[in-house]
Amino acid sequence: MKNIFVIKLIFLLIFLTSCQTIKQKTDKIIEKENTALSKYIGKDSTSLQMDLGKPDEDFKNEQGNTELVYNSKKYLVTCERRFEIDSSSIVIGFVSNGCF
Repeated sequence: MKNIFVIKLIFLLIFLTSCQTIKQKTDKIIEKENTALSKYIGKDSTSLQMDLGKPDEDFKNEQGNTELVYNSKKYLVTCERRFEIDSSSIVIGFVSNGCF
């Protein structure tokens, strides 16, 4: 009886430790992505398009700013990067979803 409890406890500890490791790796990847994309903040949208190419989609948002959308796929997971461009063609923000 005691052996079963100990075995269950060991499996639980392994499971919890592996979940924390996955979260740490994911957080590191997200931080790297945000660092790479934040270099475009304050720069002209032309430099963004020179580096990333023509966007898959562009439109005006509710504030009247242009949004450039770049889509890609990796391991069947869709990655979407959106950049907000103000009226002076300066990148003022970005959002990254599903990118790793």
